Amino acid sequence: MARRWNTSHIPDQTGRLAVVTGANSGLGYVTARELARRGARVVLACRDKDRGAAAVARLHSELPASDVELRTLDLADLASVRAFAEDLAPDRLDLLINNAGVMALPYRRTADGFEMQFGTNHLGHFALTGLLLPALLATPGSRVVTVSSGLHALADVNLTDPHYASHRYRRWIAYGRSKSANLLFTHELSARLARAGADVLAVAAHPGYAATNLQTAGVRMEGRSRAEQLVGLGNRIFAQPAEAGALPTLCAATAPHMKPDAFLGPQGGLRGAPAPSFRAPWTRNDVTSELLWTASEEMTGVTYDFTPQAQTRA
Repeated sequence: MARRWNTSHIPDQTGRLAVVTGANSGLGYVTARELARRGARVVLACRDKDRGAAAVARLHSELPASDVELRTLDLADLASVRAFAEDLAPDRLDLLINNAGVMALPYRRTADGFEMQFGTNHLGHFALTGLLLPALLATPGSRVVTVSSGLHALADVNLTDPHYASHRYRRWIAYGRSKSANLLFTHELSARLARAGADVLAVAAHPGYAATNLQTAGVRMEGRSRAEQLVGLGNRIFAQPAEAGALPTLCAATAPHMKPDAFLGPQGGLRGAPAPSFRAPWTRNDVTSELLWTASEEMTGVTYDFTPQAQTRA
């Protein structure tokens, strides 16, 4: 990759189809916009239909000739994930950007009874990727980019009690576990793609400290206005803008010669141009990644078939 990689290095994306989850704001919006700017047809996969429609309108105002569309997707509801995949049903898919996520929420469960952060950040994207796998396998040079976080280093996954049925819930530890799961998923997906001889690249990225609405969501849900103000102040003083935070994802998605299971982040850790990122050693543990994969298949009911022309079983 270029030493100071930026959006000017994104190759022409004409004729390519990209799906970006959580594309209505922040990192996801910037990612969708820059891919569309380079000619990709982009599907904005958003939980809130109204916010998604506003994002499409904004994008069309910035790029009048862009080819974008909105599809509703709630990663915290497996029925929504299945409906999205069945409705989209693409013959080919060049880029799947697993960007959407939640951060440090008070304890909540998804529609399927999973702890919200693990269920949304990992299990929702695990199911989505599996359901879209046939289209990815049918597209030479396709990529799956999963957005993790530098805060994955807070904790490894806990497969004995992933939904905190018997352990005390700590929101930041739960967030770190979900982001470690993102990296373990990328690690195992890369290994399985390689064994199958598939021309699909699985990589991961993180934005560093980027100013988005993720940081304030949890305290806002609890009505902690003072904490929300402090977090907002920190964003304004220390964080880089979403335009910079999205660069590692865009680089992972489009830069040539990207290696399988790569993990990109800002060069300085919190901010800077895309570069290989620190990664906790447990996120490359083959045993843990396989155990997580098996558990994820059992929890979601989605299994992956890597054979050519395979139809994902659910």
